[in-house]
Amino acid sequence: MFKKIILTQILVFTFFFGFTQSILTNKATLSVLTCGPGDQLYSTFGHSAFRIHDASTGFDKIYNYGTFDFNAPNFYLNFAKGKLTYQLSTTRFQYFLAEYRYENRWVKEQLLNLNPEEVQRVFDYLENNAKPENKNYQYDFFFDNCSTKIETVLVAALPDKIEFSNTHITTHKTHRDLIADYTKNQKWAKFGIDLALGSVIDREATKDEYKFIPDYIFKAFENATIKTASLKIPLVKKEYTILDARPIHVASLSLSPTPFFTLLFLSLVILFITYKNFKSNKRTKFLDFLILLATGIIGIVVLLLWFATSHTATYKNLNFLWAFAPNFIISFYLLKSKLANWLKTYFIVLVLLLVTTFVVWIAKVQIFNGALLIFMVSLLIRYLYIISTFQKKQ
Repeated sequence: MFKKIILTQILVFTFFFGFTQSILTNKATLSVLTCGPGDQLYSTFGHSAFRIHDASTGFDKIYNYGTFDFNAPNFYLNFAKGKLTYQLSTTRFQYFLAEYRYENRWVKEQLLNLNPEEVQRVFDYLENNAKPENKNYQYDFFFDNCSTKIETVLVAALPDKIEFSNTHITTHKTHRDLIADYTKNQKWAKFGIDLALGSVIDREATKDEYKFIPDYIFKAFENATIKTASLKIPLVKKEYTILDARPIHVASLSLSPTPFFTLLFLSLVILFITYKNFKSNKRTKFLDFLILLATGIIGIVVLLLWFATSHTATYKNLNFLWAFAPNFIISFYLLKSKLANWLKTYFIVLVLLLVTTFVVWIAKVQIFNGALLIFMVSLLIRYLYIISTFQKKQ
């Protein structure tokens, strides 16, 4: 019985020491883990995390800046307002790996070329950052996320030691381009992103700004160096895949409607009804009501995201030009058989706004989703027809 008690104490000690030790041995290593994309939108861009492994003690811990609490007070309201709080969480490496194995996502590891003192300094920084009073941070998709934190932590823990050359960046992409690279198979998600995010993401991203995507922080580390007493050496000592994703058969034919075909169908309906109205010299009131109601609601959402939230990427969203928020109110006037004369001026304004939208698009001030092109053309034709009905009354 005494031996069992001693053995139990040793096991308990080993468990807690392996997870909470404060001083690492000379065998400890620091790695950056990069994880492949998942099926959900939030995991489309992959993930980054730190791993500290001390083979002498069995300590093997993941530091993950990509976690948030669904049960936090006002979670959904804060998410909508752009005040989403993320946090640094920690877990055992085997638990972390099991999650990605279950989700069938690959995991690559970059073992960093750090000496024991440097590993200890990063470890101390992470342990302090993981304390309850320090673990929360204000998340920003482009400038402060799980990927950008990797560089931020290392630069803070090892000041003036690491140099990122960014020579691997040879393209000239905007933030919208970079998002499109990862959402090309998620048409509706891409469509929603293009509606919600403004012209601020259509400027060319700097080489440092590519690092909001885990794949690019991975490449940045491949080309980074660290200063030693006499020279610069590669920051990454070894690189290997620790988990492969299983191949998945994807059906080549999908019956789900895409934004393009959905808007094409709606556009053809608008054009067909407009043609019929032209032939019969009538106006389909309910169609005009629905068009202005829908574009007005979209416009209101666009303006709320711009002015009523803290999202940095929703500023200067020129989708409001074609999705004009006052349309929501004006839509109810269109249910009347006889339209007030001032509505002619209003629709002339809508036509001018649509033309401005095309000019903005061509000038690349803001890139709109390609599925909107035919829909905007159908709106333009419909608005011109409504203007023509006023001329017929004169």
